[in-house]
Amino acid sequence: MQELEAGPLHRFQDWPNDQVPKRAAGVYTVWDGDRLLYVGMSGRAMTAEDLEVSPNGRVVAKGLWTRLNAHASGRRSGDQFCVYVCDRFVVPALSPSQQQQLAAGGLSLDDLTRRFIRDRLAYRFVVTADGAEAARLEAEIRRGALLVGRPYLNPLEPSWS
Repeated sequence: MQELEAGPLHRFQDWPNDQVPKRAAGVYTVWDGDRLLYVGMSGRAMTAEDLEVSPNGRVVAKGLWTRLNAHASGRRSGDQFCVYVCDRFVVPALSPSQQQQLAAGGLSLDDLTRRFIRDRLAYRFVVTADGAEAARLEAEIRRGALLVGRPYLNPLEPSWS
């Protein structure tokens, strides 16, 4: 878990990242400077067998790589992280002129979201044995397991069990 708070930091501006495995379940944290914005996971239904490379050696991206790739794209459709970034950071910062350009179809919220993500945000990641481990770790971090506390965009209430 320490890697998700103090491990190597990778900027979305440098995506794609060859260090992210093309086929893996895992957890990632997204940062704006020292501020933990978001924690996510990918590969929820992946088992150890799903993570094996096919006999022909061909690797089809699945899991962690595809999730981070979607975030780096800035496209809001089907990507809750991009929706959060757009709603909480991009839209509130729009100037009246930009609002008019949006209304006229001359400006794209997806493009502005992509620019925000690529210009400002960075991520850390860890690979997990399978999707079940990734889901458990993500929930722990969303409840505040890191020293920096819960993520700004998608916290969970601490469990008191």
